[in-house]
Amino acid sequence: MKRLNPIPFTRRALAVLLSAALLGQSAIAQVNLPALGDSVSAEVSIGAEKKLGDQVMRQIRVDPDYIDDPLLLEYVQNTWQPLVDAARRLGNISDDTSDRFAWEAFLVRDKSVNAFALPGGYVGVHLGLIAMTGARDELASVLGHELSHVTQRHIARSIVGDARTSALATVGLILGILAAAKSRSMDGAQAAIVGSQAAAAQAQLNFSRDMEREADRVGFQVMTQAGYQGAGMASMFERMEQAYHLMDSGAYPYLRSHPLTSERIGEARARLGTKGQGKLVGTSEHILMAARARVLMDQRTDPWRVLQGLDAGSRQTENIDQLAARYTSALASIKLRDFSRAEASLKTADALAGLLGADPGAKRLLVYAHAELELARGKTEAGFAALEPLKGERSRPMLMMRADLAQADPRPEVKREAAEALQTHLALHARDALAWQESGTLWQELGQPLRALRAQGESRAALGDITGAIDRLASAERQGRAKTADQFEASVIDARLRELRYERRQLLAEMYPRGVPPGAEP
Repeated sequence: MKRLNPIPFTRRALAVLLSAALLGQSAIAQVNLPALGDSVSAEVSIGAEKKLGDQVMRQIRVDPDYIDDPLLLEYVQNTWQPLVDAARRLGNISDDTSDRFAWEAFLVRDKSVNAFALPGGYVGVHLGLIAMTGARDELASVLGHELSHVTQRHIARSIVGDARTSALATVGLILGILAAAKSRSMDGAQAAIVGSQAAAAQAQLNFSRDMEREADRVGFQVMTQAGYQGAGMASMFERMEQAYHLMDSGAYPYLRSHPLTSERIGEARARLGTKGQGKLVGTSEHILMAARARVLMDQRTDPWRVLQGLDAGSRQTENIDQLAARYTSALASIKLRDFSRAEASLKTADALAGLLGADPGAKRLLVYAHAELELARGKTEAGFAALEPLKGERSRPMLMMRADLAQADPRPEVKREAAEALQTHLALHARDALAWQESGTLWQELGQPLRALRAQGESRAALGDITGAIDRLASAERQGRAKTADQFEASVIDARLRELRYERRQLLAEMYPRGVPPGAEP
């Protein structure tokens, strides 16, 4: 499936972000946060924390490692949302933060085992972490832990808890968070935290031992309240510790920022009691989702060839691991454009799914894999036919897959149907950048340049690239002056352009409260 087109992660963009953090967080640095476990006082600026998180996300969303794979993202969000709902029921999410924070989980294309919380309710998950999990409950344990760092205001405490931490150290912290979110080793994050404040900033990246313990305890309550098995937390701890000791080569930053101890693992087991000590078994859907993450996390040819080879040789045992191996091989073969091998792997996977009684989620993934194969080899009618077993599904992955197929299909009526379906979706989900991008491509192919430019602009706006959005809409506005232009669409573009220019002025005013310096205007 398509990914969002990135714009470069430039020094200038990062400098703007750091200037905003430096100037915008001065008020935060003056407040006194309560002791661990106390309620957060009204003096703490939730608005400032939200703004800081939004500033960081504006840079992450346009970074090449930010990924929107509809199937994986849907799975992570469906795992995440029950945790957020449970935290609300437990009272961990306050009335102040419930509507103001984003409460959003997103994906980072990276093979390292990592997850991280950001100010304002954002939680990032590396594909490498999903790839190593054996059950949804294990993934939920990590998401619940990171969610609890947000709900307990650990990030705010880390920023302002030490009165000796200067505004420059706060800038270093944000730079470190950005580097850790996209680097492939902790060396990259270390190198990013520069200057005399490096030591202070690095110290802020790691939560205190008490904060980790609290996130474990609260996260366990949240995940069990959400209906996940509590054994997932202990199982994940043990899985990560074993893998870390066996093969650490800088690929486990999560264990550096969230150090595991025998005490933490013991506490996780103790919370289960005697009834929860059984082995955790992953569903076939989760095993295939982990396999999908494994294929998508590294875009190089050599790793794909290794994964493709999982279908080699005869298999005497018919089990879920064999199903995952065939699915992995098929996806890797599609990436390598080895279509005959992909087809053979999927055929075997279908047979195994039937013999093993795979759950509906796993069978659904196989249906999408068949459509992905047909799309890759340009057989769009076969691709639409492959989706027939899911006829009636109205999910986002289905919408995006049909849009991808429509783009490759020569029939105008197919393109128009897909474009109108996207338009209906966007009326309710106006911040869906990928949907806007798909819509723009389709309208361009249908000979509707104003609609195409507007969609391109909205896609950039949804990613947080306000300047890019304004550039595209300004181009559309100029084209809209032609007598032959769609005047209704032109008026919509004109109104939206005014909104975005106002939004940019507001952002610049927040970044530079004493006036915009020369060269800062995008």
